[in-house]
Amino acid sequence: MHLEPPRPLTLEFDAAIERVTEALAAVGFGVLTRIDVHEALKKKLDVDLEPTVILGACNPKLAHRGFQQDPRFMLVVPCNVVVRQVAPGQVEVSMVDPVDLIAADGMTNDPVLAEIAAEARDGLVQAAASLGE
Repeated sequence: MHLEPPRPLTLEFDAAIERVTEALAAVGFGVLTRIDVHEALKKKLDVDLEPTVILGACNPKLAHRGFQQDPRFMLVVPCNVVVRQVAPGQVEVSMVDPVDLIAADGMTNDPVLAEIAAEARDGLVQAAASLGE
């Protein structure tokens, strides 16, 4: 359900989040949500997890087209992008595959939704490629 193997980056955690956000913006995606998983698990369960953030990425034009076609499309928006620190100065970036999401929800038999998901996938692939490394 993710685009490719996680992309490694040699950056500090906050710099990586900024870089990913910029890469998403360059291909028309904004970040609707930001969930600090490390903070949430520490607060709720008093457990330590490596710094991890889930960014809810959304391309408004694609989302609107999807919502107009089938309101169930809201189930797959936003697309999750996970930034996780694996070592000091080292992060991994993983992105969900929107095509897999609509397939999991049984929406692939709608060619319009399949096309929108493929366009979203293309944008996320471009954003990931622009991160380098």
